[in-house]
Amino acid sequence: MTGTNQCGILVSIKDVQSYYVFVSSWMMKMESILSKEQKMDKFAEDLTNRCNVFIQGFLYAYSISTIIKTTMNLYMSMQKPMTKTSVKALCRLVELLKAIEHMFYRRSMVVADSVSHITQHLQHQALNSISVAKKRVISDKKYSEQRLDVLSALVLAENTLNGPSTRQRRLIVSLALSVGTQMKTFKDEELFPLQVVMKKLDLITELRERVQTQCDCCFLYWHRAVFPIYLDDVYEHAVDAARLHYMFSALRDCVPAMMHARHLESYEILLDCYDKEIMEILNEHLLDKLCKEIEKDLRLSVHTHLKLDDRNPFKVGMKDLALFFSLNPIRFFNRFIDIRAYVTHYLDKTFYNLTTVALHDWATYSEMRNLATQRYGLVMTEAHLPSQTLEQGLDVLEIMRNIHIFVSRYLYNLNNQIFIERTSNNKHLNTINIRHIANSIRTHGTGIMNTTVNFTYQFLKKKFYIFSQFMYDEHIKSRLIKDIRFFREVKDQNDHKYPFERAEKFNRGIRKLGITPEGQSYLDQFRQLISQIGNAMGYIRMIRSGGLHCSSNAIRFVPDLEDIVNFEELVKEEGLAEETLKAARHLDSVLSDHTRNSAEGTEYFKMLVDVFAPEFRRPKNIHLRNFYIIVPPLTLNFVEHSISCKEKLNKKNKIGAAFTDDGFAMGVAYILKLLDQYQEFDSLHWFQSVREKYLKEIRAVAKQQNVQSASQDEKLLQTMNLTQKRLDVCLQEFELLYFSLSSARIFFRADKTAAEENQEKKEKEETKASNGDLSDSTVSADPVVK
Repeated sequence: MTGTNQCGILVSIKDVQSYYVFVSSWMMKMESILSKEQKMDKFAEDLTNRCNVFIQGFLYAYSISTIIKTTMNLYMSMQKPMTKTSVKALCRLVELLKAIEHMFYRRSMVVADSVSHITQHLQHQALNSISVAKKRVISDKKYSEQRLDVLSALVLAENTLNGPSTRQRRLIVSLALSVGTQMKTFKDEELFPLQVVMKKLDLITELRERVQTQCDCCFLYWHRAVFPIYLDDVYEHAVDAARLHYMFSALRDCVPAMMHARHLESYEILLDCYDKEIMEILNEHLLDKLCKEIEKDLRLSVHTHLKLDDRNPFKVGMKDLALFFSLNPIRFFNRFIDIRAYVTHYLDKTFYNLTTVALHDWATYSEMRNLATQRYGLVMTEAHLPSQTLEQGLDVLEIMRNIHIFVSRYLYNLNNQIFIERTSNNKHLNTINIRHIANSIRTHGTGIMNTTVNFTYQFLKKKFYIFSQFMYDEHIKSRLIKDIRFFREVKDQNDHKYPFERAEKFNRGIRKLGITPEGQSYLDQFRQLISQIGNAMGYIRMIRSGGLHCSSNAIRFVPDLEDIVNFEELVKEEGLAEETLKAARHLDSVLSDHTRNSAEGTEYFKMLVDVFAPEFRRPKNIHLRNFYIIVPPLTLNFVEHSISCKEKLNKKNKIGAAFTDDGFAMGVAYILKLLDQYQEFDSLHWFQSVREKYLKEIRAVAKQQNVQSASQDEKLLQTMNLTQKRLDVCLQEFELLYFSLSSARIFFRADKTAAEENQEKKEKEETKASNGDLSDSTVSADPVVK
């Protein structure tokens, strides 16, 4: 028979199954016997049963230990690879070995108590046997020296057995009996029971040490390669996950032997390597796989509506992984391996990180947390992300750093005070509202507001440079001067209204100068520039609103903002500790900041007007004074663009679709304020001219419809209906632009000219000076927008 076959026989599956049944049966018997109360009338019988059960457990341990060591060493010596089946079988035997040891350890108190009684009982049995033989020797009248030696040996054995069963005493008894059993002192049927009793006495007296020796698995250090295969098997057959405790108990047996290592500077290096190796294998082959499987199961359960995979347990099988989470923590070296805590931490970390990446998925991950608690009993931690309202929103810091990209990619809505993404590759458009800004300010602190205004100032400087270049262009400047001259000439005849046809002519003339590959004229690009400037101002308005929102949320728990007590003074009065005084000082500082921030807030618009207006109104920038006359063609261009964008909303291809772009109105209102040209623009009466023009055309079309309705020409009627609809839409768009522009002008105090504002400012300063209150002078814009 070959060595391979011998190995196969030594570790056959049938033997493992048999041992599994035997050991399980023995453990049940052990629990049963040790749990019963000992009755005095059957005390001897009970001790005999206990003795037999203890010895049976030791013999099982001896047999299993021998099989494991022999098989592994045979495979190793013959350099033969072990099959997975053999590895699993051997690991199962290792578990049984540790199960026996744990059984003795778990009931060690009862076992220790029983061992002393069993020892006395066995000594009593041995003494009875020796006493019978001694009487037989004494009754024999033939005395001789040899017979006397036998008798002396029996007496010595008796005397030795009448004390504690130490190793020396048992050795003396063994030597005495080897002499005392000569000359047929014992009958054959008496000698064998005595030998059995003495063997039992040997085993029972040293039961703990012998069981410990047989169950010692330090040899596994040289066979660590079986551990990954074992963990894969545990993962696949999750039903008996609790056996992990036995395997780690076996792996711990390697530690005492390693502490005697002398080939390294310190044995701790060896221990660290061993610890690291075992933990890496455990993470790779069990814990990480378990984490991924649980996460996958939760995802598929939450997204069942997507029908991703066939999850029929009758087809794909099913593992009850929840059993892993009912395990007690496993002790290994100076740590406890808690599978439940490991998986919970992994899921918490994963769900939190993925939620921060895609905040609009917070509800999905919240549902997965609840499912993990219900299905696996995992108590998950709430993410506590800021109100879960940052969904799909950009952070203030990110917008601030990329303000030039933001104003070009987002559209502003003046009434709802939100920004909407212009286009997106996703199925949704991102939006940014006051709550998003407030949450960002809460995260980064209110100091970011002034920094944002500084960045916006730098951005506006660049845009106004381009604005100035456009207005200085000879083609544009000459046309604007011509239009101003024309308006001055015809305004008396035209009821002081700028003619609609003149604006259309300007629009066509600019288009003749050339268009970009995208089909945009120079006026289109100028309109986009003004919209971006307006978007930046809209963003500043939102920052201010977000700051007020954040401050009001923070201060809402203060009962009365007008009457806030001074905590520092109260602490001083009570004579409390220095730490308490410091804390009270901090609290007063925080309350003071919040109270100041929750007031009206900084007038950022006024600051951005004050910082640019002097430069715009200088004589060297006189070419900018023509701006008001370009507003009519610009509004015409904007309305055409707006109608085109809104029409695309109803089409399948929605590229370029939009329903709002109030940045243009904000930009026009801001620039008119910088140039102090509200009166000049109002003198054009442009929107009245537009209204009259469209109403006149609408009436003309209605009149034609009444005439043509008699002729029953359907095609002509359809054409007229479409014409009327187009005129209505154009008029509506102009009205909307008029309302948006009127609203935007309120932010920049359009009711006052620059001269009136300067006079008002001078009067305020004089009043303050006369009151002697020079500390609260008007805040200059310079510190913020340097």
